[in-house]
This record gives sequence, C-alpha cells and structure tokens, in this order.
Amino acid sequence: MNKQPFTRLVPGDIGETVFIPGDVSRAKIIAEHFDSYELVASNQQFNTFTGTYKGVKVSTTSTGIGGAAAAITIEELVNVGAKNVIRIGTGGMMQTWLPRPGILVITGAVCGDGTSQEYYPTGYPAVADFHIVEAMIKSAEELGIVVNPGYEWSHDSFYAGSILSKMNILEIEKPWIDAGVLIASQEAATVFNVSRRRKIRGGTILCSEGCHQYPDLDVSPEVMAKAISDATRVCLETAVKLHNLDHA
Repeated sequence: MNKQPFTRLVPGDIGETVFIPGDVSRAKIIAEHFDSYELVASNQQFNTFTGTYKGVKVSTTSTGIGGAAAAITIEELVNVGAKNVIRIGTGGMMQTWLPRPGILVITGAVCGDGTSQEYYPTGYPAVADFHIVEAMIKSAEELGIVVNPGYEWSHDSFYAGSILSKMNILEIEKPWIDAGVLIASQEAATVFNVSRRRKIRGGTILCSEGCHQYPDLDVSPEVMAKAISDATRVCLETAVKLHNLDHA
C-alpha cells in the first residue's frame, strides 16, 4: 500500500479525528493526554501519534509552521481517513480584554494568507465547522475551562505580525483590532477552507500567553503549558462528541 508522500501515513494509521499542532514537539505532548498512544509515522516535520481516548481512536499530526504546510497535512490526512481536523495552536492576541493566557475557539478567520485562497476565490469566508465549535464550547463548559470564541487574522508573514518584529505591528494590525479580531496566527483560514473543500470538518483552538498591545506582559512557561493542556482536554472531549454524533 502506497504511503502518503510527506506524512508517510496509510489508511488505518489514524482515527477519524486528528489534532494538528504546528509545533513538532507538541504532537507528543498532545498524545500524552490520550489513554494510550504510539508513534505511527515520522517524516520531516510530520510526526503522527495514534491512540485512544474513552474508547475513541484519535490521532495527532504535527504540521510545521504556516498554512501551506497545514494544507499538505490535511490533504494527506483526508486521503487516509480523517473526518475531523482540529488545529491546537498558539498565536498573538490583539484585544486587551482577553485573559492571559487566553484559550480561544476560532469561529472564523480573516483570509490574509495565500494558501486558503488557492482553494476558494478571494472573498470566500473561512468559517469553522459548526459542530466542532459547538462541541468545543460545550466541552469547555463541562470541564470548567474558560474559552473565548471569535476570529483569527490568518496571515503568512510571521514577523510582520509578531512582537519579535522590528516593524510597527500595531499599525499593521489596527484594522483587525478595530474590527474586533481576537488573535493573529497563520493557519486557521487554511484549516477551515481546505477542510471544507475536502468535505470534512475543520476547527481551531488557540492559546496565547500575551497581547500584542501589551508586549511586555506575559505568563510563565508553566502557566502556558497548562493552557495548552486545557485546550487539549477540550479537544479530546470534542472528539468523543463528534464520534457519538457520527456513530451513535
């Protein structure tokens, strides 16, 4: 059986719900929240772990950075049986009222990237799957985890929208801040549009340690690690809800 060219996956390697962090090391961190897991494929930045959670087969595959890499991952996951893909990632918050760290359920994205616009024409909305958003918000409530739903500005150039940049990022981001966009990251628009084009569900949940408007304020690595853990717990419960929705 031919393996996928980049992820090196074959049908049967993954569960129907796959969590897709950008960070290669985070894939294993996510897998450690499963009841059991094993590494099923590793190539370049694509590490895939598969296991079970509450009897449901689930997987996680690292994508690397950016929408183009996320699109490759999603295309190959669909080829081997994925029905739901959920990005568990990070970003830079824009709104001052958000908590630090914040956990954000992304409901839609500004298409400032190039990849998502190769799947649909300019102007097509990048929107998260309703069932994923509903399940994540419900799961967060059940777990007592505070999440904030809203929009991401998806863009390709990390340093043009990062506090690490020498540019005036608040000037660049002002239109989106004024429009109420919650966070800047790179992949949500791609996740939503590629998933929709391939007729699967796509979702995104993000954690952030700080706000671009207050670049000197952040949280400890331990606090940020807990936020990522909480986001992962929300996604695992979401996977169970999606499984019950499709197979009950």
